[in-house]
Amino acid sequence: MEIERKYLLHRLPEKLEQYPRLRIEQGYLCTAPVVRIRRQDDTYYLTYKGSGLMIREEYNLPLTEASYAHLREKIDGILLSKTRYLLPLKGNLTAELDVFDAPYEGLWLVEVEFPDQQSAEQFVPPEWFGEDVTFSAKYHNSTLSLPSSSAS
Repeated sequence: MEIERKYLLHRLPEKLEQYPRLRIEQGYLCTAPVVRIRRQDDTYYLTYKGSGLMIREEYNLPLTEASYAHLREKIDGILLSKTRYLLPLKGNLTAELDVFDAPYEGLWLVEVEFPDQQSAEQFVPPEWFGEDVTFSAKYHNSTLSLPSSSAS
């Protein structure tokens, strides 16, 4: 089960380069239900996500580099690429800040995953987080992968 809140940033935090980061590339084989492939640095996954906005099922299965490359040729829509910065937050939480590459340059989204629904509902975001878009499917990566998406 994935429980997360998502925010649209209007400015990046200072000294972002000091935080750990991952290079991510992901594409979608299906968007309803969500079936995604992802390369995260040198690790590869196939992910299934159920319906929902703040709370939904999520299952990750490991892939080999060869199987990822094979499935990459079969994705629908836009192959998304981004840099994910991992910023520590109070309460042992982590802000996962995504800085998108083309065609979404200038789009900055931050997600926080929670251990339970109550923690997610009681979360008070830092001032720099910006607009809460948790309940907007417009900012799901699966929506952004659609050629007609206009979230940026």
